[in-house]
Amino acid sequence: MYRVAIWGFGAMGSGIARNVLSKYDLQLVGVYDIREEYINRDVGELLGLGKTGIKVFDNPEKMIVETNPDLVVIATSSFISNVKDQIITVLRNNVNVITIAEEMAYPFYTDIEAANEINNVAVRHNMSVLGTGINPGFVLDTLIITLTGACLNVRKIKASRINDLSPFGPTVMQTQGVGSTPEEFEKGIRNGSIVGHIGFEQSIDMIADALEWNITHIEETREPIISSVVRETKYVRVEPGMVAGCKHIAKAYSEDKLIIELEHPQQILPELEDIETGDYINIEGNPNISLSIKPEIPGGKGTIAIATNMIPSVIEAEPGLVTMSDLPIPRTLIGEFY
Repeated sequence: MYRVAIWGFGAMGSGIARNVLSKYDLQLVGVYDIREEYINRDVGELLGLGKTGIKVFDNPEKMIVETNPDLVVIATSSFISNVKDQIITVLRNNVNVITIAEEMAYPFYTDIEAANEINNVAVRHNMSVLGTGINPGFVLDTLIITLTGACLNVRKIKASRINDLSPFGPTVMQTQGVGSTPEEFEKGIRNGSIVGHIGFEQSIDMIADALEWNITHIEETREPIISSVVRETKYVRVEPGMVAGCKHIAKAYSEDKLIIELEHPQQILPELEDIETGDYINIEGNPNISLSIKPEIPGGKGTIAIATNMIPSVIEAEPGLVTMSDLPIPRTLIGEFY
């Protein structure tokens, strides 16, 4: 039985907590969140499950000391700059970490200094750290790498994920520009407050390293997806003419040769404009491989699942900062069906 704590009780953190509670091999022992209205509340009651005896703490180190987890799942931010100190705090308390911060999926090129610092602390404390999620972490990297295992050789990879952003919280909505005007979207792209999909570079680097390909440069484009109808989720309302999502494309080259192309148009409630979601992978090689998953693997459920299902592998992994390509292939943990 692995003891698990959660840092962050938003859309993803609360979903991971619910999923952990359902697993036979996992035990949820505590949650930390900054919202005052959650402090000292019973986690089960907050989830609508009834009392569990597990409470929400007002201090992450207090949670760790009092609950003695084997691993903490950090579900707070997409960016290394925001989660680095959180990760290091957990590691220094001799506890393993999984984070769903997209930039942590493969940070060795995008922020080598932070990656090295996290790795060194993890090794020193004999703990492991993994950044993962549905994407980056699975669809546009781990799954692609796995499929190349059935190829004699590979020349080029093209993949796309057309998905529904609706389950995600305010942080994701902001980074995608959902709810902004087209003018605000363009301004956000220029000042960096709107970034589109976070993780293309991480996915490309993970694939390239796995295949021993040399990437010389990456080109990215971001365009607003303008809604013609009203769209509303728990977290955002979009009027006609406003931005419902972002079409983000990344192309990776080896010298002048395009070898990896990833496309990720993300928006809320795409079905309101007859957009079919799906995950598509095309590998040009020997043999050619074409995979279609329709509709797409749901982003919210997929991230919750991957973060939960990788817990045993991370706890049992070699110390240090590890990636999905370092660990055994993901598989579900059996538990109560809900």
